[in-house]
Amino acid sequence: MKKQLEENIDFYYNAQGYVVLTEKYHRERGFCCGNGCLHCPFDYENVPEDKKSRLLEARKAQKGA
Repeated sequence: MKKQLEENIDFYYNAQGYVVLTEKYHRERGFCCGNGCLHCPFDYENVPEDKKSRLLEARKAQKGA
């Protein structure tokens, strides 16, 4: 039986109303899905290279801000 997701723990809704999965959710799942998720704790390891590089640069720039 799968665990029911909890809002503000496993996910939240962004300003546009989309579901955003948290880092906690991703860590429990245990792998990168390759979609370029905002809170991916796996450094986008399964994302295609051109997109992966852009996402990592954006993350680096955001942390520096």
